[in-house]
Amino acid sequence: MMFRTEKDSLGEKQVPADALYGINSVRARENFSNATPFPAEWYKAAGLTKIACYNTYRRFRDAAAEKYGEHPSVRFIPDEIIEALTNAAREVSEGEHFEHFIVPAIQGGAGTSINMNINEIIANAALLKTGNKCGSYSYIDPTEHANIYQSTNDVIPTALTVAAMRLTARLEEEINRLRLKVEAIEKDTANMLRPGYTQMQEAVPSSFGRLFSTYNEALSRDWWRMSKCTERLKPVNLGGGATGTGMAVPRFFLMNVVAELRDLTGLPLSHSENLSDTTANLDKWVEVHATFKALAVNLEKMVSDIRLLASDIAKDRSIEIPERQVGSSIMPGKINPVIPEFVISVSHKVYSNDDLVSSLCGQGCLELNAYLPAIGCAVIESLNLLVSACKSCTENLITGLTVNENAGYTSLLNSPSLTTALIPYLGYHKAGELANLMKTRKCDIFEANSVLQSIDEVKLRAIVEPGNLLKLGFSLGEI
Repeated sequence: MMFRTEKDSLGEKQVPADALYGINSVRARENFSNATPFPAEWYKAAGLTKIACYNTYRRFRDAAAEKYGEHPSVRFIPDEIIEALTNAAREVSEGEHFEHFIVPAIQGGAGTSINMNINEIIANAALLKTGNKCGSYSYIDPTEHANIYQSTNDVIPTALTVAAMRLTARLEEEINRLRLKVEAIEKDTANMLRPGYTQMQEAVPSSFGRLFSTYNEALSRDWWRMSKCTERLKPVNLGGGATGTGMAVPRFFLMNVVAELRDLTGLPLSHSENLSDTTANLDKWVEVHATFKALAVNLEKMVSDIRLLASDIAKDRSIEIPERQVGSSIMPGKINPVIPEFVISVSHKVYSNDDLVSSLCGQGCLELNAYLPAIGCAVIESLNLLVSACKSCTENLITGLTVNENAGYTSLLNSPSLTTALIPYLGYHKAGELANLMKTRKCDIFEANSVLQSIDEVKLRAIVEPGNLLKLGFSLGEI
């Protein structure tokens, strides 16, 4: 393998001759010796952010030349280099050259290694486009040119915001797809009776429609909350430089670069009103990740319920879930509830990430938070996992789920919980006598009533009709 020699203020390093990365990336890989993969979404978003910077630089350069002519202290970057940088950044935004991004996700340095690895990729790809060799930094330099008027501290968090907003939009769509499937089951099973449970004990008569309505309502809240994440995420500090002061950044660039990125991405990004605050404080990630956690909680609750009702432990097997995989390498015929297990695993990973995001956001110090890389990777991981969990729920669990109406109704007729519906007619103690006899004889409510003669049978049969059992409360005129 051929190598080239690159230098920095710390010394020299050998870099593969055809590598698009450079000395900064090599040092980072040596210093952070783990292989935790960096999110491709963040890498692509950084490419888009760089394009916005180069487009804004070109506009600034042209406006300055028109107003001031040749400036004795400023040497502007020529069109050929800006065009090559823009085209290279566009390739990054499309995911090209990702194999040359060698910095692991878990790192130190507040994201400087991320920024420099991408700068080196863009600079070297631009060098090749202009007929030069990789490493010919006297012509196109990763810092002087690829990083023009940028800082790690504004580019990398802004790119994270772009990546997160795109993924949040996808998650919002997947939540709604799942919600619509759940809503269809709610409507189809509105009058299908079943015992309701509290603390895993039969409690009061209910229906499958009411059970699935609770999932539908929870997912509706998740859908609404997810739509609000855009509002929380949209302020960015691009153009603010190292600490949000805009030092060493032209005012024209600072005031126009976010609008350029907004037009480029189609996302409702806004220029932060306090760039120093947006640079120093990462509480927006705590807030939006809490929304992701709320979704994870609701998904876990839903699939845990479905898994329980579809399990061999459930005596009536009133719900059947799709059989997706052979469940054992030794037990023939065993089919496991792999989709609920997957979703529960996702939820707990999101809970862990939420703790990491909260605790590391609190580790910000004075003007900057050094832990943005770990925070951002956790956010993107949670988003991708939740997109996958919702998609799998929709396609592999809720689609194909069946409700056994007869099993649920038969179970209810044999459940002492049904006597709760008789309290307005008989009072608590007489209804309790029926419940105790049903337990003792293990019989349904009609047989128990035939022994005790607690209520007219015609009246009893009318009371236990779905239309009566599922009414919200009662009026005195009905008794």
